[in-house]
Amino acid sequence: MAQWRIRDFHPDDVDGILHLWEELRSTEVEPVYGLAEVLASCEKDHAVVAVRDDVVIGAAVGRAAHAQGWIVFLSTSVAWQRRGIGGAMLAALEKRMAPLGLSKLSVLLPDAQLRTDAFAAQGFEAKQNLRYFERRIPVQRKELGPLAQLGGRVLPRGLWEAIGGMGEEKDLLERRLVMPLAQPDLADRFGVVPPSAVVLFGPPGTGKTTFARAIASRLEWSFVEVFPSRLAADPAGLAGALRQTFTRIADLEHAVVFIDEVEEIAVQRGGEPPSAMQGVTNELLKIIPTFRDQPNRLLVCATNFIRALDTAFLRHGRFDYVIPIGLPDAVARESIWRRYIPQQAAAGVDAAQLVARTDGFSPADIEYAARTASQRALEEALSTADRSPDEAEGPSHAHYLAAIAATRATVSPEVAAEFLEDIDRIARV
Repeated sequence: MAQWRIRDFHPDDVDGILHLWEELRSTEVEPVYGLAEVLASCEKDHAVVAVRDDVVIGAAVGRAAHAQGWIVFLSTSVAWQRRGIGGAMLAALEKRMAPLGLSKLSVLLPDAQLRTDAFAAQGFEAKQNLRYFERRIPVQRKELGPLAQLGGRVLPRGLWEAIGGMGEEKDLLERRLVMPLAQPDLADRFGVVPPSAVVLFGPPGTGKTTFARAIASRLEWSFVEVFPSRLAADPAGLAGALRQTFTRIADLEHAVVFIDEVEEIAVQRGGEPPSAMQGVTNELLKIIPTFRDQPNRLLVCATNFIRALDTAFLRHGRFDYVIPIGLPDAVARESIWRRYIPQQAAAGVDAAQLVARTDGFSPADIEYAARTASQRALEEALSTADRSPDEAEGPSHAHYLAAIAATRATVSPEVAAEFLEDIDRIARV
C-alpha cells in the first residue's frame, strides 16, 4: 500500500504549490513558466497533486494548446524524490488530458534541471540539442470518436510491468507478439511478419484477459473488447453485428481486439439440423482473413475450452500462435500475494507459506482469498469493543491461512491435467 496518493488539484492546495515552487528555486533551478502561469493553469487547466496525510508533496500541471499538451510544472518535494512519484503524476495528468485528443505532450526544462528520469520513464524523448521532451500520444484525436462508438479505450501504461511472475509467459508474448508489432521495421529487416491473430487458452481465472489488456498497454494501442452476448441483441443479428463491429474497427490506426470466451461463437460445426451458431462461426471465419490484411492490428481470442473450438478456426493462416496460459508459478503467486497484502501488515505475514499453501490456485483464487482475509480482519476490528479500529494493524497471517482454507480452487486436478494434454496436442508457439 503506497504511503502517498495522487488526486486532482483543489484550491486549498495553493500553499502546497507555493512551497514546491520555492523549494525548486532553492536548488538554483528557475522554472520555465512563471508562478502566476502555473497557478492559473492549476485553476483553469489540468493539475494533479501527490499527497501524504493531506500534505502536498508533489504536483504536475498541464495545459493544452490545439492538439499539443504542455507540462508547465512538475515538482516533487526533495524528501520524497526517487520514489516514482514524478512518473506517477505524469501518468495521472496524461490520463486526465486524454479526452482532449492531444497528439503529443511536451515539456520545456531549464538548463540547470538535471533530473529528467520521470519524463524518460513515461516515454518522453529528448529532441535535438535542447532540453526539450515530448511524448507522442498513440491514439490520435480522429480515432476517439470511432473508439468511443466501439466501447473501446486507451488503457493506462504500466499494465505489462504490473504482471508479477509468469516469466515464461511474459517472455514468450514479448518475443512473439510485442517486439515484432512494436518494431515493425526491425522485424521486416529479418523477414519476420508481425502477428495478426493469436489464441490464448487455459483454465479459468489464469489471467488471459489480463495478458490481453497488458499487451495493448505495452504497445500503447487502442483496446477494443468484443462481447458476443451484447452483439446478440443487435437487430442485425449476431453475425451481422459482428461484421459491422469489425468494419468500424478498420477506422482505427492501431488496435488490440479482444474476444473472451470465443468458444461461444466458434463452436464445432456439424450435426443435423445445423445449429444457429454455425452461421456466426462461418462469419467469424470470413472476418479473420480480412482483419489480417490490415496492418497494426492484433486479434486476441481467449478460451477456457480449447477443445470446443471448431477445428478450422485454429488452423494455420488464421492464427499465428495458440499460446497456453497456465496457473501461476511460485514466483507469480508471491507477486500476487504481495499486491494484496497491506504494507503495514506485511511484516507479520509469512508470504512463503502463503505461496506454498496456494499451489494450484489461479490469480483470481488468490485475489479472492486475500480480499476475504482483509474483509474478515476489518469486521473483527470494528467489532472489538476494547480498542479502536485505528489501532488494528490489518489482516494477520492467521486471517490469510483461514481464507485460503475456505477458498475452493477454481481449477480441479482433472482440468489441470487436461490443460497439459492440450498443450501437447494444440499449442502452437
